[in-house]
Amino acid sequence: MDIEAPDQASGPCAGFRVLEFGTMVSGPLAGQNLGDLGADVIKVETMMGDTSRWTGPPQREGLNGFFTQFNRNKRSICVDLKSEQGLFAVRTLALSADVIIVNYRPGVMDRLGLGYDDLSADNPGLVYVCVSGYGPDGPYADQPVYDLVTQGMSGVAHIQGVDGKPRLIQSVIADKSAAIAASSAALAALLARERNGGAGQLVHVPMLNSFAQLTLPDAMTPEAFRPKSGEAPSIPKIFHVWTCADGFLVGMPIEDKQFANLCKALGREDLAEDERFTTIAVRLVHTDAMIEQIDAELSKWKWRDALEQLRKHDVPFAPVYDLDDFFEDPQVKHNKTIFDAEDPRGGTIRYVRHPGIYEKTPASLRRHPPRYAEHTDEILAEAGFTAEQIAQWRDAKVIA
Repeated sequence: MDIEAPDQASGPCAGFRVLEFGTMVSGPLAGQNLGDLGADVIKVETMMGDTSRWTGPPQREGLNGFFTQFNRNKRSICVDLKSEQGLFAVRTLALSADVIIVNYRPGVMDRLGLGYDDLSADNPGLVYVCVSGYGPDGPYADQPVYDLVTQGMSGVAHIQGVDGKPRLIQSVIADKSAAIAASSAALAALLARERNGGAGQLVHVPMLNSFAQLTLPDAMTPEAFRPKSGEAPSIPKIFHVWTCADGFLVGMPIEDKQFANLCKALGREDLAEDERFTTIAVRLVHTDAMIEQIDAELSKWKWRDALEQLRKHDVPFAPVYDLDDFFEDPQVKHNKTIFDAEDPRGGTIRYVRHPGIYEKTPASLRRHPPRYAEHTDEILAEAGFTAEQIAQWRDAKVIA
């Protein structure tokens, strides 16, 4: 991920302007994804600011660690959206926007006069992406939603469960799935605009939908053919952590050749001849027995020695890292998956890079996360408002 000056965006979205009305994770990460790709992202915050600014330590020079990870490559403007002047300012900004991303509850922006119908009347090319918990309508549309609510509803907690007790994934993974879906939807709508005479459109991204798409396709295997008949097969227990003498490994020999190579690596060629394990079809039926046999063998090995042998024999295994181990892994370093960048005010900041590697239009870091209201004057001046007008609005607490 290149490090560039703010006005040197070279990514595939360079030249597009995005207004982000987002808080916490889904909207902000969607905005950051587009910012990484070169878009000029303006984060429109309320006078209180994005809630994630105040989630706690670590804090440094006006930023905290959580906010930092979802808000690079943006400028911040703070506006009182309940005031007539604040709404006028935002509507003016919307005239030059290519994309608007919103993750407020359905109906909030419409009540403010900032909904798609209001803004697209004057900006017909506008792509308007709404992220919500359940969608724009339906029996739950007005209900508040957080990540763990979606996890619970989706069935994933039961899939992750142990001994019959549901267990949540310890990450805001549903929020992040919605963010990825929202940024993808924005790009798809921009492509459609290009191909269809410049017309924008309204796109809804319910978190319930995006998380289901992310987590359920493999779990849906027994449900694929309707009407369902007979006893559905159980999902093989391939997500297994192997316990070695001094640590842990993950991996699974899926293909027949991989299983034969695993047996060879562990010095148990006899297992490859066991009629329960000779093909993928019978191994899936006898997954428990296979795991029991391999567990017994790997428990005799130190994890580094076992991993060396398994990789030498082309079997897909890896160590179970903590974060510090992950940061130091040679492939992670080579990919620059995690990188450090210097913020003149905040010192060194560590980021997760944008995932795509673009040969001709690389993603880049051009701006560190904005401080509260850092760019209000700059953004309003670009929109044609005078310094006197901006000062008057600040005195009236219309902007911060």
